[in-house]
Amino acid sequence: MTTRRQIYETRQRRRANLIAAASTGAVILALVLLVPLAPGWEAVQRAFFNGAIFAKTFPGLLNAFLLDVAIFAWCAPLIAVLALALAIARDLRNPAFTPLRLAATLFIDVFRGLPVILVIYLVGFGVPGLGLPRPWNSPYIWGSLSLILVYAAYTAEVIRSGIDSIHASQRSAALSLGLSNADTLRYVILPQAIRRVIPANMNLFIALQKDVALLSFIGPVEIFRQAGVYKSLMANFTPYVGAALIFLVITIPATRYADHLMSRQKRDRT
Repeated sequence: MTTRRQIYETRQRRRANLIAAASTGAVILALVLLVPLAPGWEAVQRAFFNGAIFAKTFPGLLNAFLLDVAIFAWCAPLIAVLALALAIARDLRNPAFTPLRLAATLFIDVFRGLPVILVIYLVGFGVPGLGLPRPWNSPYIWGSLSLILVYAAYTAEVIRSGIDSIHASQRSAALSLGLSNADTLRYVILPQAIRRVIPANMNLFIALQKDVALLSFIGPVEIFRQAGVYKSLMANFTPYVGAALIFLVITIPATRYADHLMSRQKRDRT
């Protein structure tokens, strides 16, 4: 049976949704009506929203985006493995593992403290500069390694926060039942911790998908670099708009899914 409070909350949500829809519609309508009135709108429209150029370059941008997807596909699992190893190393309690714990801490501090693009330049240009034979001088390899190093550091901290969120009593209870420290971590702590940090890591992997475009600065012809090539050939910025649309089609659903996971996690805790 529906209670008065539930009826009231339903009405409030409906009212809030109507207000949000009305205000959003008003803003969109204002933009549609006012932006074309700007003195330079026609020039901007020709430079950024040229339909003929969009139709001509979009298939090439989609094809270049496959490289972004490929780089993401081989970086993501390696990031997950390295991040998990770093998080576990930082959680080691035995004094004998102090050097390993300090090394993991130093790794995380260094690569969290450096901008992604700087790491890409340092690794992407520095390592091939050693004169390595092919294919070991490939910017695809060292650019991907740059992303792996930086994102593993961030992801490791997220996983570690999940490990720290598990109450100490669960670790004590597992040890009292005869489980070793390793088994406690494997069977009790990590399964709960990883479930808790999935939404946060989803946001990191969404950011990774976008940052793959930064590899274009050291050579790979992915979607951002391909858009730049088209822009130079046609003296028009529309290819950049096409690249932006492709990224949005991928990242917006992923972002909404991450928000859904966070909301569901919040509901489960209450």
